[in-house]
Amino acid sequence: MVKKMKFRLAFIGFGVVGQGFADILLKKEHELKDRYGFEYEVVAISDMKLGSVYDEDGLDLSRVMNMVNQGDRLEDYPTGIKGWDPLKTIKESNADTIIEVTYTDMKTGGPALEHVRTALKAGKHVVSTNKGPVANAAKELMELADRNGVKYRFEGTVVSGTPTINLAWETLAGCEIKEIKGILNGTTNYILSKMEEGMEYEDALKKAQELGYAEADPTGDVEGIDAQGKVLILSNTVMGADMELEDVAREGITGISLQDVEEAKKEGHRWKLIGSTKKTEGGIEASVGPEKIPMDHPLAGVMGPTNALTFTTDLLGDVTIIGPGAGKMETGFSLLVDLLAINGAMEG
Repeated sequence: MVKKMKFRLAFIGFGVVGQGFADILLKKEHELKDRYGFEYEVVAISDMKLGSVYDEDGLDLSRVMNMVNQGDRLEDYPTGIKGWDPLKTIKESNADTIIEVTYTDMKTGGPALEHVRTALKAGKHVVSTNKGPVANAAKELMELADRNGVKYRFEGTVVSGTPTINLAWETLAGCEIKEIKGILNGTTNYILSKMEEGMEYEDALKKAQELGYAEADPTGDVEGIDAQGKVLILSNTVMGADMELEDVAREGITGISLQDVEEAKKEGHRWKLIGSTKKTEGGIEASVGPEKIPMDHPLAGVMGPTNALTFTTDLLGDVTIIGPGAGKMETGFSLLVDLLAINGAMEG
């Protein structure tokens, strides 16, 4: 086995996704070392609610998780330096890789954008599930990573752990991707699925909220804002565009009635909220909006809170991938995939 570096990880943010990833690291520690030569130690965690702790010799991640599960703060950890904010943790810790999993502001990218930018300037790898920085500054951040000889990976920003960006960059390498089209929001797909069973929109939304698929304020999902950000990321990172959020035309599902759903069924179609980015003679055209999909299309059969994307390529034709678009372990898995990709690049 080729000897790899031992990653020194710093978590910036330690909420649901960060803790899900920590669980994966603990459960798979020996398997990751044996199969991939991947070794790690967590040296720092900085979280807005839980506080922060840094120990250059490494933290006992099991102990940290037990503390957090008991409702303790990171300042209660018995050793290490306490009280560092995210930027100080990024700049002054001995971490070589930053796990950026704070909250997302799609309009400004902050504060995560500054976290990612600071880490890359400091010559540290970044793996992140945070949409804001990629949506606002993908080109800048990828160039910054290249200049500083580090990696910036963000698989989890589009469809959680289901391969999308890495699929396009690596598995479909050599293909020209002409269009990416699909279901990028599980909440709206669940609501439309329930409407097809006969539920009115408001009842389907209420059910989605009860199950935790929709927030108390569902605007980001039902008005297509979440999907719009994901289309922007795909456009700029996979399709080579240089767009802003306003360049992605957007319409949500609030205008679709039960009657519309029933009429589509009679026509052999099914309503889906579709995000699309495609090459045209004038450049890249990107949009989010409800579409009637023929029943024989692979996307039509994707029901419930599931996501799916169809890549239209020159060499393989249409390639469709279906999987979960959210979840603690699913999103944590995306971070693992990105770390293993960096680990693989360290061979030599």
